[in-house]
Amino acid sequence: MPSKVLISDPTLRDGNHAVKHQLTEKQIARYAAAAEAAGVPIVEVGHGNGLGASSLQVGESAVDDLTMLKAARRELLNSKLGIHVMPGFATINKDIKRAIEIGVDVFRIGAHCTEADITQRHIGFVRDKGKEVFGVLMMSHMVTKEILAEEASKMESYGAEGVVIMDSAGAYLPRDVGGRIAELVKRLQVPVGFHGHNNLGMAVANSLAAVEAGATIVDGTARGFGAGAGNTPLEVLVAVLEKMGYSTGINLYKMLDAADLAEKELMPSVPSIKSVSIVSGLAGVFSGFAKHVERISGEYGVDSRDLFFELGRRKVVAGQEDLILEAAMDLASQKKKAPAETS
Repeated sequence: MPSKVLISDPTLRDGNHAVKHQLTEKQIARYAAAAEAAGVPIVEVGHGNGLGASSLQVGESAVDDLTMLKAARRELLNSKLGIHVMPGFATINKDIKRAIEIGVDVFRIGAHCTEADITQRHIGFVRDKGKEVFGVLMMSHMVTKEILAEEASKMESYGAEGVVIMDSAGAYLPRDVGGRIAELVKRLQVPVGFHGHNNLGMAVANSLAAVEAGATIVDGTARGFGAGAGNTPLEVLVAVLEKMGYSTGINLYKMLDAADLAEKELMPSVPSIKSVSIVSGLAGVFSGFAKHVERISGEYGVDSRDLFFELGRRKVVAGQEDLILEAAMDLASQKKKAPAETS
């Protein structure tokens, strides 16, 4: 069981999902300064879907990547500046090179849990440039622990200095997390991490299960600011880890101050577990789809809960937002046929 836990804070990246990627330069700078004061080791910044993702398909951010990163970089003196990178959105020659020039310290290269292969070039390039690089496996609940370990091993072989699994849909229970983390710890030589979402109210419990199973990297955001029902609330996580005897290096009082600031200045409302979030977790569907599902289900007159379960059956993942519309149209069509068939 580890005594030290490395905290990565994606408030200014995952939180962007909750406000349709509209965080401003001023908001980013303000929270980055508060996180720096609290001693947060890594502060992750950017569009909700990562570097280079601002687009009509997944949402255009209020300010461009470079502006966001520069705003945070000016405030982070001891805390490291991190970014999330998904091959397909971010290019090496344009996006990653510019991020390195700006002074990004930590690159987290993410892929769907069965597609680690696509991260090889990105991980290798960043590692060759002497920057810290981690692999990230998203929607990790969709495969067995054995397959997850195989994919994580690929990332390690590419040069990843750690591998983080994401509970992108908030679908896990603690026993699920513990089993997967233990398998990765057994199979890998590099540190293992966990990124939780709170759709089923399990984010803190799942994060603790990860640590107790051997994870040494854990993500959390201020007040849980993030997609869907939100992420693991960082101020709660730090307090509980401290109570359990783990060291994070974060000043609890100043983290509480940062969380208060985030609530007042970043978020229209604090994330809560709404009915649609529960269904998203049960269906195992990406939390970031919540706003799209609510809008499209309203437009087509279908139950948002039915739409989430349909997306779960279709195994739709982040980046496939266009399939939400297709699924809603199919459900609407079935709804129209149903009265005629039963009459």
